[in-house]
Amino acid sequence: MKVLVTGSAGHLARAVLPRLCADPRISRVTGVDLHPGEFRHPRFREYRCDIRGPDLAARMADHQAVIHMAFVVMRGDLGRRRRDRALMRDINVAGSRHVFQCAAAAGVERAVHLSSAAAYGAWPDNPPRLEETAVLRPNPGFAYAEDKAEVERWLDAFGDAPRAPALVRLRPHAIVGPHAHPLLRALLRQPFYPRLPDPQPLTQCIWEDDVAEAVLKGLFSPSTGVFNLAAEPAVGFRDLQRHIHRRALPVPFALVRAAVRGLWPLTGAAGEPGWVEGLRHSLALDCSRARRLLGWQPRWSVYDCVQRMTGPGSP
Repeated sequence: MKVLVTGSAGHLARAVLPRLCADPRISRVTGVDLHPGEFRHPRFREYRCDIRGPDLAARMADHQAVIHMAFVVMRGDLGRRRRDRALMRDINVAGSRHVFQCAAAAGVERAVHLSSAAAYGAWPDNPPRLEETAVLRPNPGFAYAEDKAEVERWLDAFGDAPRAPALVRLRPHAIVGPHAHPLLRALLRQPFYPRLPDPQPLTQCIWEDDVAEAVLKGLFSPSTGVFNLAAEPAVGFRDLQRHIHRRALPVPFALVRAAVRGLWPLTGAAGEPGWVEGLRHSLALDCSRARRLLGWQPRWSVYDCVQRMTGPGSP
């Protein structure tokens, strides 16, 4: 199998690409990204390519599978253009559509799309565990989640298009690991948590290698459709911080919200204000479908993940 990977210089690609190149079922891996990556392997070749541009179609030819990971996570990642919401939407939504349209035109047989649990949104009426059939209700102002949900809604119709590839959509919770987004690393390392009333809202995360394993399962499994990915157990952010930090301190939620809103005009490091609202409500996933149909099982628990992220020798 020849596999094309979009976003090959991104955070998750650094965990996925080694797994792909080590698999004897894969003869060649082609990466496309606007930025150069650091990964090197005899079976891997990378090209500078905008997923919205005409060059993508030529790169797609002669590939049997596509893994779509190219996505702007935080507008702060756009640097000086972080306030340009239209640019982020164009890259994420129009770019994703172009990827799948090129895949169909090239006769690609299978596509794995990396979506996100953030597309569900964290809301007070969320069930204890969200299944894949839950309505996508991203929290307003969290642009990444809004774009993930919009792409998925488009894919609902695209899946019935002529020559559309067999499609696997993975919805991982917050991905942590040596290559995690800097904002996630910062959240886990600071010894504070928002003071919220009991019962505490529940959350999860997932180790990047477990996501890479799900990508491989998605490539070679006969099953298609949507699959939640998360480690267990679902726990409160307060309990996570107390597990990591001996003296974790509560701070008023209003102060957390104000701090992020105040930092946003000055720097993109704290992310856009919209994501903060998701801290107030539970977002926990039912991953039984991935276990049953993909044969996927996470190796690391939520507590393992945060300990590996913050303990001695952590990234």
